[in-house]
Amino acid sequence: MQYGYFDDENKEYVITRPDTPKPWSNYIGSAEFGGLVTNNAAGYTFYKSAAQGRLTRFRFNSPPSSFPGRYVYLRDRETFKHWSNSWMPGAPPIEEFDYECRHGTGYTKIKSGFQGLESEVLYFVPPNATHEVWKITVRNPGDADRSVSVFPFVEPQCNWNAEDDGTNLQYTQYIAATAYEDGVIDIGSNINMPTDPEHFENKDQARHTFFALDGADVAGFDTDLECFLGAHGSYAAPQAVVEGACRGSLSAGDLPCAAFQVDLDLAPGEEQTFSVCFGVNEVPRAMDIENAFAGVKQHWHSRLGELKVETPDAGFNSMLNVWAPYNNLMTFYWSRAASMVYAGERDGLGYRDTLQDLVGSVSLIAEESLECLELMLTGQYANGGAMPVVKPFAHSPGSEGPPPHYRSDDALWLFNAVPAYVKETGDFDFYTKVLPYADQGEASVFGHLRRAIEFNLERSGAHGLPCGLHADWNDCIRLGEKGETVFVALQLRYALREYVEIAERLEEGAEAGWAREQLASLDKNIEVHAWDGEWYLRAYRYDGLKFGSRENDEGSIFMNPQSWAVLSGHATGDRATQVMESMHNQLATDYGVMICTPPYVKTDPEVCLGRLFNPGMKENGGVFNHTQGWAVMAAAELGMGDRAWEYMRNVMPASYNDRAEIRQVEPYVVCQSTHSLFSPRYGAGRLSWLSGSAVWNHVAMTSAILGLKSEYDGFRIDPCIPSEWPGFKAERMFRGRKLNIEVRNPNGAQKGVKELMLNGEQLSGTLIPGDLLKDENEIVAVM
Repeated sequence: MQYGYFDDENKEYVITRPDTPKPWSNYIGSAEFGGLVTNNAAGYTFYKSAAQGRLTRFRFNSPPSSFPGRYVYLRDRETFKHWSNSWMPGAPPIEEFDYECRHGTGYTKIKSGFQGLESEVLYFVPPNATHEVWKITVRNPGDADRSVSVFPFVEPQCNWNAEDDGTNLQYTQYIAATAYEDGVIDIGSNINMPTDPEHFENKDQARHTFFALDGADVAGFDTDLECFLGAHGSYAAPQAVVEGACRGSLSAGDLPCAAFQVDLDLAPGEEQTFSVCFGVNEVPRAMDIENAFAGVKQHWHSRLGELKVETPDAGFNSMLNVWAPYNNLMTFYWSRAASMVYAGERDGLGYRDTLQDLVGSVSLIAEESLECLELMLTGQYANGGAMPVVKPFAHSPGSEGPPPHYRSDDALWLFNAVPAYVKETGDFDFYTKVLPYADQGEASVFGHLRRAIEFNLERSGAHGLPCGLHADWNDCIRLGEKGETVFVALQLRYALREYVEIAERLEEGAEAGWAREQLASLDKNIEVHAWDGEWYLRAYRYDGLKFGSRENDEGSIFMNPQSWAVLSGHATGDRATQVMESMHNQLATDYGVMICTPPYVKTDPEVCLGRLFNPGMKENGGVFNHTQGWAVMAAAELGMGDRAWEYMRNVMPASYNDRAEIRQVEPYVVCQSTHSLFSPRYGAGRLSWLSGSAVWNHVAMTSAILGLKSEYDGFRIDPCIPSEWPGFKAERMFRGRKLNIEVRNPNGAQKGVKELMLNGEQLSGTLIPGDLLKDENEIVAVM
């Protein structure tokens, strides 16, 4: 079933039915100030942190009918009928309700028609603003006069601290105080306390948010939630809307709200527009909404201009030209802090998450990526390990205390993020830049990389493989501090290989020699202790128990070691083909490659905590979408174009646009996991938007399938495409130069460029040296 379509020209996804299988959401604003809005106007807003600066309330475990949101209610003053612009929460008969929601880049526009009236609400945050704008338009398309009351409504928190507001009610329901003056509602918290702007995490300071009306007269207002909803009312039928009038209530303790009543009289064909703003700091007055909105579109569209493609697959084009990079950017900005599932409990930037997000963001926003990359490098300790989470608003390099635990994979992601930045920008001097450690001392970026390697070498187990420590990417495998992880061993191999190349380019011969010795020793240990005959083991527990072995009744094969054996270069030739076939035959499904099989049902949970999930869900044999890009990349590495495309097509959100009832979540962005064939919900996606799936799917699309890769010395064109594709076209910006690329595939090849032309001159190989590039270049590659 189809609920919407891609509008590629306007860079929007258009939802044409309001009753989507799950709420389909979008982001507005930035990590400084912004929030989520669904296709039914549910969602929430926060400032700086979804945990420490939550401005509006949201009930994550509620059904959609109980979600708070940015609601705009309408009431016909003659018939007394009432509804909301966004269909929900009232949900009138769908056959009587005209509806369209346009999720765009940094904005959402919901338009509806009901009871002979039309309305439209545009939600966005102006660039660099700390408030959001709701532009509200009501039209009378009929031939008779109409009188309508409009009620914009939002439910603020009592305390900006999300946990306190939801649990510490004996405190938070005594601290709110509201006021009204000249079209502005002030929502205060702890108003008799001093402010403490230098300590954002101090939840007990005085704070204020505002809800301001502009462009219309205030006919009424409410700031007490019970007065607006009614003692027994609901979001679907607030008492003030049902009765047609706000009461001018002021909240003193208990639960605040912010609602206006605007009375409009519309002649036939007339429309009226006004706006409300919700935010912190200075109240905007007489703002130019059209220019502000144009600024939002320009801001985001300029960040999506790095790549434009034209391939035989329309869904792939829609994803790559808009939604994959936009999803990557949202994940970069918001990390794992705020979504319809993440409730702010993961405050700050997860170390391993953010380093992976950077791999995709560097080609889109190089300067912002560099700032974040340096922040994460200063979150590394002098021993080479890393802080689990870095909080930009509370980070103190050089004086951070010890972490509660170390994870074995954290700092190794530097070997994906740092080279990605340098290769994209050509800023090779970055390797020599000196940055502090989190706790003490400092080192060049190259020195930080060495300490990352040494951290794992110094924490190796009985088989000479890195110890799992607190976790090794999969938080459900219980290895113990001395257990060993094959996945991280392959990561370490990848890191050593990268380190050798960097050292050689820096003319650090001794460092390159040291890394080669470590690599040779590690390779021997992996070969002797990690190969299980047809695939690689996943890990050893502290007592020698194997994970991911044919000896195991449950969890006998895991996906990650197979793809990373290829990506790290340990598996080559026939071995590489063997592990990919083992992975495909045992783990591949119509909706992605499962993380492991069979699921854990009987195994001691002290061995694998994945058993706490139902079979076929998340880490217990589910399709973990974070890993799917690695499968695509590994298949492409081996020239398996049809296989790589199969894996991509099976997990690409746009593939399910006409089968939305299967995947259920948004068909324009990734989700964290999909239910596998062991689950009765086979094919259903969960936890959309913020996931490592965003970066690795984006990278797999661009660098693996299209084969467009930034290198230290230039730009490489080495596609691995399905044999049915006759070719594709792409426009790519690289170090300020434009590359107009045409790939031709006359013989149905899957991989292998036979001829490469740059501005009419033939080149050898697949690398275009950077010093040969002009400001604009015509490139033809023939497979």
